[in-house]
Amino acid sequence: MGLLMDRPGFTAALLHPRYWLLWLGLGLLWLGVQLPYRWLLGLGRVLGWGMFHLMSDRREVARTNLALCFPEMSEIARERLLRENFASNGIALFEMAMAWWWPRQRLARLAHIEGLEHLNDAAAQGKGVVLMSLHFTTLEIGAALLGQAVTIDGMYREHRNAAFDFVQRRGRERHNLGAKAVEREDVRSMMRSLRTGRAIWYAPDQDYGRKASVFVPLFGVEAATVTATSTFARLGKALVVPFTQTRLPNGQGYRLSVHPPLTDFPGESETADALRINQWVEQAVREQPEQYMWVHRRFKTRPEGQSRPYAKRRRRKRRARRS
Repeated sequence: MGLLMDRPGFTAALLHPRYWLLWLGLGLLWLGVQLPYRWLLGLGRVLGWGMFHLMSDRREVARTNLALCFPEMSEIARERLLRENFASNGIALFEMAMAWWWPRQRLARLAHIEGLEHLNDAAAQGKGVVLMSLHFTTLEIGAALLGQAVTIDGMYREHRNAAFDFVQRRGRERHNLGAKAVEREDVRSMMRSLRTGRAIWYAPDQDYGRKASVFVPLFGVEAATVTATSTFARLGKALVVPFTQTRLPNGQGYRLSVHPPLTDFPGESETADALRINQWVEQAVREQPEQYMWVHRRFKTRPEGQSRPYAKRRRRKRRARRS
């Protein structure tokens, strides 16, 4: 597979009736995000309240994650954090739409970027960069705001819905015009990109299964942690530069922080590197736990002999077709 994924173009097939409901929803969302920013923050919190009550499976996953990661907190405090986290998830939907459709200048006014010199120094040295990020709820808008300042290639997996994939790719790439979308499984292309001095966005904080992972503690819980960050840095001869983003209070916008590159990385072993990354993940999440994506099953892959901490997913009953 080539380095640059083909950019989806608009075709008549996207007007098929099976996409009409999606187009209607996207149209309403486009209209909604024309409202003032502070209004969108308020509407997002209302949406998050609805998500908390309607998305029971996601709510229980997040509740389990918080119990595992913050056992020192009282149940009342964790429940308060859980509700605040769903408010953040609701806001994230409008932030996604803002990133896709707001004029570039209007969006840029919300950005407070610090640490760009670390990326500029790497570019001056011809060094590739693994921009090590996390799955915060502000992920979409943070990538758009940083993409207006520097070129960052992104790992991408095509959406199953062709119409949504078209809108998503178009919305993302308008901020990062010189960027390339790299298929998530195309490791060779990622290596070539890094060796030519490009920067690529990567988030190692989710559970990607047992393959190419090691078990190291995260919040005191053994977690399957990918070793790809070490591989990218070693084979791509690249720097690993941590990156965090924060939704500021009172509608002040977003703080985007590019941190200094990790020193002596990769280290002695992939296990030591994975532990070091998880320690950084934990530190970054503890600074703003309400803005992290707790709805993912981070601890689903367990060491031999341990059961999963999550309830089994509910399967939707499908009505049998009448003949």
